[in-house]
Amino acid sequence: MAKHINPLFLPKFLFMEFEKEIAKRRTFGIISHPDAGKTTLTEKLLLFGGAIQEAGAVKSNKIKKSATSDFMEIERQRGISVATSVLAFIYKDKKINILDTPGHKDFAEDTFRTLTAVEVCRMRNIPMIVFINKLDREGKDAFDLLDEVEQKLGLKVTPLSFPIGMGYDFKGIYNIYEKNINLFSGNSKKNIEETIAFDNLDNPELEEIIGANAANELRDNLELVAGVYPDFDKEAYLKGKLQPVFFGSALNNFGVRELLDCFVNIAPSPRPKKAEERLVNANEKDFSGFVFKIHANMDPKHRDRLAFIKIVSGTFERNTPYLHVRQGKKLKFSSPNAFFAEKKEIVDISYPGDIVGLHDTGNFKIGDTLTSGEELHYKGIPSFSPEHFRYINNADPMKAKQLYKGIDQLMDEGVAQLFTLELNGRKVIGTVGALQYEVIQYRLEHEYGAKCTYENFPVHKACWVEAEDENNEEFKEFKRVKQKFLATDKRGQLVFLADSPFSLQMTQQKYPSVKLHYTSEFE
Repeated sequence: MAKHINPLFLPKFLFMEFEKEIAKRRTFGIISHPDAGKTTLTEKLLLFGGAIQEAGAVKSNKIKKSATSDFMEIERQRGISVATSVLAFIYKDKKINILDTPGHKDFAEDTFRTLTAVEVCRMRNIPMIVFINKLDREGKDAFDLLDEVEQKLGLKVTPLSFPIGMGYDFKGIYNIYEKNINLFSGNSKKNIEETIAFDNLDNPELEEIIGANAANELRDNLELVAGVYPDFDKEAYLKGKLQPVFFGSALNNFGVRELLDCFVNIAPSPRPKKAEERLVNANEKDFSGFVFKIHANMDPKHRDRLAFIKIVSGTFERNTPYLHVRQGKKLKFSSPNAFFAEKKEIVDISYPGDIVGLHDTGNFKIGDTLTSGEELHYKGIPSFSPEHFRYINNADPMKAKQLYKGIDQLMDEGVAQLFTLELNGRKVIGTVGALQYEVIQYRLEHEYGAKCTYENFPVHKACWVEAEDENNEEFKEFKRVKQKFLATDKRGQLVFLADSPFSLQMTQQKYPSVKLHYTSEFE
């Protein structure tokens, strides 16, 4: 492989090889509300991809075998995925990267998080697919669920599969997209099910397979689906304007294959990404990528810290110097890692859409850009308003340096958010759930040798402040009157820490030229 791939001047066969590699890549992350079975779904996707032989469902705290994607000590103890894992597998000749986002209720406290994440997807026109899980349990009618998804998440949906019964009467799934039926046997947790092709729903064999009542109900439901919901339109889906819906039961390995088959078929390969300077295309010759996650001490034996880089353009090659744009210096990496959960392997070359882990001694922050030489700045990942706020205090004056280093690195990882009060410079840590404070305390002690204590700090929501004009009298008065509620985040952006919904409402009414946002990124 040539050292730098230049679509303009390469021999045609090499350029075609490069394009083929890009076309193979697919990436997705899973957004869900608490206990929706997200880690279980991730496991089953890996099972279909042949990346694991057996799936270990995550349920009790006394787990004998943890799910493959839960790898921190505190996760093993509790059976939850606290860190965001990065997993890859091959399915139908496509290389799929899964970003397994935290799923425990303490890390995704309420629907507000899901709504905010969906809102960011909408702002960036990211395609979304909806998976309605746990159909083997009693629950709401499928049409009620579809209505709820549309109303609460503000999505426009079209079902591409539909359940036959639910809970005790759950008989299977009709796959609208592929026109076949997958029958539910209830004991398929560890193996992969076969499907029966059904082009014609009037076929009398349908009654023999699922019974007359279920067959008639399915026909009526599919007629209603065809009448109420729009046909699937791939272009609308790719623009983030239409969301296909699948039904299933991830724990029972059911409906997951349909989701995955459709995903590899309709999901986009790596797309152009907007930098502050220009739009960057995946097939450009020069490498560029950005840090979207940092994980300290992934292997406690070696105390290492890894920066996860998402490759946007060109190829990333081992032992090649690349420009760290923020620091203005060249770095080279002798052992870039690709991941399958705890299994890491060194890779020589990676393509757009791939995620590589780079050993880091503290050079990287989330949002940093690496390039072949061009000065590019990719938009970082937005911060959302935390749900819990506490003052952090140093419990051991002899270890102040270790404490601040630890806090700094954990915040770079995105474990929580650090706010510094304008009034007195005190540090406040904001988290999505109370468990994160335990995680921070545990990691500060075991990884940095520092101890901390917390004090409650009553805050309703953190809002990022956008002033129409920073010099106008209204903004100056807002800053003076609300001084004790103002802080800066790690990037230096001004944040208003509202102590109640009433206070937030009154502030918005009193200072209309001061816009308050629930995320750090606003249009």
